[in-house]
Amino acid sequence: MENIQKSFLGTGWSFPPQFDQGGCKTHMLSDEADIQSSLEILLATKRGERVMRLDYGCDLHELLFEPLTTTFKTYIVDLIRTAILYHEPRIEVEKIDLNDTGELEGRIIITITYKVRSTNSRFNFVFPFFKNEANTPI
Repeated sequence: MENIQKSFLGTGWSFPPQFDQGGCKTHMLSDEADIQSSLEILLATKRGERVMRLDYGCDLHELLFEPLTTTFKTYIVDLIRTAILYHEPRIEVEKIDLNDTGELEGRIIITITYKVRSTNSRFNFVFPFFKNEANTPI
């Protein structure tokens, strides 16, 4: 029997799911990598999209075509902070920055500085939020 070490910060499937050559085992993420993956999934998920967890998600997609005013930037930060508060209890958000220098190209870079509660380790997570036209390759 294999000796599998369990992480106290959590272990979960990678997203998108990846399998080994034989297809018998899935690629797993642990510790900080699992938290980073969880944040990416949270910010990219629409509310109501996850089965059995209709409240999960951040709904950033609904804000895609709104004008980027100071009030609206504050709303985006609050939306992200609230989603993390309710759905990622392993971390404490210290700061959320919006870099809107790519606004004319339809791109905002969201940087989240957070602390892992159980280890007091600090990390940054960068999430590119952007829109592309249908004929523009990603």
